[in-house]
Amino acid sequence: MEYREFGKTGFKASVIGMGTYYDPSYIILARIFRLHPNKSLKVSALRKGIELGINLIDTAEIYETEGIVSEAIRGFKRDELFIATKVWPTHLRYHSVLKAAERSLKRLGCSYIDLYQIHFPNPLVPLEETMRAINRLVDEGKIRYIGVSNFSLEQLKKAQEASPKYEIVSNQVEYNLMERRIEKDLLPYCEKNRIAILAYRPLAHGKLARSPEGIRMVMDEISRKHGGKTPAQIVLNWLINKSGVVFPIPRASKVERIVENMGAVGWNMNNEEMEKLEKSLSETLAKE
Repeated sequence: MEYREFGKTGFKASVIGMGTYYDPSYIILARIFRLHPNKSLKVSALRKGIELGINLIDTAEIYETEGIVSEAIRGFKRDELFIATKVWPTHLRYHSVLKAAERSLKRLGCSYIDLYQIHFPNPLVPLEETMRAINRLVDEGKIRYIGVSNFSLEQLKKAQEASPKYEIVSNQVEYNLMERRIEKDLLPYCEKNRIAILAYRPLAHGKLARSPEGIRMVMDEISRKHGGKTPAQIVLNWLINKSGVVFPIPRASKVERIVENMGAVGWNMNNEEMEKLEKSLSETLAKE
């Protein structure tokens, strides 16, 4: 595994993390019926990732997976892991934030959370109020760092203004070879200010892992040059090498997927290969 500093935290995080959002049906079954389909497979996948050197795990209170993360990290050294979770936008009032964090801590079975993120901005709640609560959690040692999720550049800047005492160290957004809008302004800003980008849906809901028709020839060519890499490994490698602040967090649900994702590190596409991949996909999307 390869590691790089996560924002300005000083923590060396694995360049690939593990996400724990499964699907809406899972959330419904877990929240309403207290059912956790394939729980043992999910726990095994996370544990396999940790064993292989992945130390970055992302979850959220809404995912209903904090308990799965708790079970998966049991027995591993807590200070060698970077556990990120999120507070839902309906819990952004001062006291609601404090209560939500306590619930997350309990479900995770941890004495602290490494990264506490605002899941989505809520225009009905002043950011200053939310940040005042999150700052208190940092003061109390219950969380170490503050992050946001699904924030535009403008919203990120407002979050920074609302938290002058502690920096915003990350923003979690959708980013992949097919979804590149953050490259216009958000990504350059984060690179300049050393703010980590947690890239969710790095495989575009699996579309990129199936090697779309328009880029299959380019992917096949890259695969041959790099020892038979799979489409998923190629697009994850593209993300890792696109920017030094980006950390893709593909879903961790099966051991075999974790093992495959590990094949995205330890090699690099050159600039020509990355440009050919980008160009071929852009041309394909333009035809649709």
